[in-house]
Amino acid sequence: MNNLSSLCNSTMKLPSRVLTLRNASVVGFRHSYNTPCDQKLTCKSKASFSFNQNSQFHAYPSPFLAFQGVIYNTQKLNCLPSSSFVSRPYGVPVEASAVETDKNPERLCVENCNDENIVGGEVPGAEYGNSRASHESEIDKEAWSLLRDAVVTYCGFPIGTMASNDPGDKHPLNYDQVFSRDFVPSALAFLLRGEGEIVKNFLLHTLQLQSTEKTVDCYSPGQGLMPVSFKVRTVPLGDNKFEEVIDPDFGGSAIGRVAPVDSGLWWIILLRAYGKISGDYTLQEREDFQAGIKMILNLCLADGFDMFPSLLVTDGSCMIDRKMGVHGHPLEIQALTYAALRCSREMLTVIGCSKNLMTAINNRLSALSFHIREYYWVDLRKTNEIYRYKTEEYSMDATNKFNIYPEQIPSWLIDWIPEDGGYLIGNLQPAHMDFRFFTLGNLWSLISSLATPKQNEAILKLIEAKWDDIVGHMPLKICYPALENEEWRIVTGSDPKNTPWSFHNGGSWPALLWQFTLACIKMGRIELAQKAVGLAEKKLSVDRWPEYYDTPSGKFVGKQSRLYQTWAIAGFLTSRMMLEKPDMASLLFWEEDNELLENCVCALTKGGRKICSRDVAKSQILV
Repeated sequence: MNNLSSLCNSTMKLPSRVLTLRNASVVGFRHSYNTPCDQKLTCKSKASFSFNQNSQFHAYPSPFLAFQGVIYNTQKLNCLPSSSFVSRPYGVPVEASAVETDKNPERLCVENCNDENIVGGEVPGAEYGNSRASHESEIDKEAWSLLRDAVVTYCGFPIGTMASNDPGDKHPLNYDQVFSRDFVPSALAFLLRGEGEIVKNFLLHTLQLQSTEKTVDCYSPGQGLMPVSFKVRTVPLGDNKFEEVIDPDFGGSAIGRVAPVDSGLWWIILLRAYGKISGDYTLQEREDFQAGIKMILNLCLADGFDMFPSLLVTDGSCMIDRKMGVHGHPLEIQALTYAALRCSREMLTVIGCSKNLMTAINNRLSALSFHIREYYWVDLRKTNEIYRYKTEEYSMDATNKFNIYPEQIPSWLIDWIPEDGGYLIGNLQPAHMDFRFFTLGNLWSLISSLATPKQNEAILKLIEAKWDDIVGHMPLKICYPALENEEWRIVTGSDPKNTPWSFHNGGSWPALLWQFTLACIKMGRIELAQKAVGLAEKKLSVDRWPEYYDTPSGKFVGKQSRLYQTWAIAGFLTSRMMLEKPDMASLLFWEEDNELLENCVCALTKGGRKICSRDVAKSQILV
């Protein structure tokens, strides 16, 4: 693969994330919020902002109509006076100049907002979501009320939902922040409801927070990195005046200080979903959004020492954000990368140097699909093959390419794997296969068609056959089985939160429900999704919407589980709406791309290779 540094650097430049904004032009909403803009803030508005079940998508000018540098130091934050503003039509890219900043934590700040430029209008696709109140159950109404209460506003306009909103939680840590990953099910719930304003605001603001400068400082985010989360803060300016700032976290404050690999991938996936459901494609066509996508892809497609087409990452860089032995090439990241690449291929405008990027995307999609389908897949036949592996093989046509020793097959797997089911293992590295079943990675492999059609069927068959283990009393296990005893102490570092069958170590997460529902809809197994949603409906409201459940069957609320967890609430609502409108859900998944299967990366390169391991392994792939 050609080094992506050959791409046009000029298209990769975005305005600095340290910006000031005046006269943010967004829309009015019909459901009243307790906005933080009051008489103490220079952010003033006379409009009543609301979010209603009958509201429509609205077209409005980008809130980033002009930018000004912010000078920040450890003592104070000053917003410089802004220049004059010019009203622009909706969807027109806005030119903005980069500003010089120091190396202190960057903040996006608002000095003043008013309602003079609020514009209303409809966006195609908004007709769905009208008049659903009469069909809602009591639990749906409760969930929507809680979801709206979790909405975070910025200068009076919604830009996301906080991770949890438990009024009894006196130590929220970072659970009162907007997480890029956690907001996705909330965004889909609002989109399926016909309320896309909050999603658009989120995409716009997180784009401005994206890291845009290459650094050598190991405590600074790499170019193109999306924040794992952000918090809206009120900062005093003196003279009884205040302003709102958005304070992003790129992993520098996270437990373990690990940068989020998946935030940018989720952002790309959500950007595509916004266009598909709302019918508004002007956002992804904007020059700044095109540049933002390219910067994320540069991180994912950069050449390095690793020879695998899968993405090499460290522990804690995904949904499992603590030490759990998923460093290397975890399935979750590979599946999300594959989905993000397919999204990007749909959204990128192919002009000039973008053609090189598109070639790189196609090469990686082809190589990654082969790699995962061939080397990560495990069923009864493949397990027996590994059981009989010869080791220390040296040749291009070796069967045991990664020198896996048969003794690595865990004892639990022999009797656990069903006759007609299978799954993709959690990780693969030289001399190491992680045989644990990771739900999110398998579901997204199915949703994105990273796995073959037969493998997709086998994954659902395995979940159905092992329902008590993977679903139990509360869908769904984040992974199976849990690490226990000495293995738990070594792999997790004796993590007291990741004790066996709790949190990331075999805990049950209601947030996974919407992805399971989407996978079932794709495969025509709606009855499985309905069964899982029914289980969640019985317990979630009664248990006050926990973050996760403990025990092998998911019977108890997690010992350290936050209550009123927003993505558990949103995941339930999204699942319900997708089951009601499977045609809308079909916009969110991908079918098999036969063109990718026909092309080998070796054939796509200029020189090609006479000996290709793919030719040897092709006969074993389940197409």
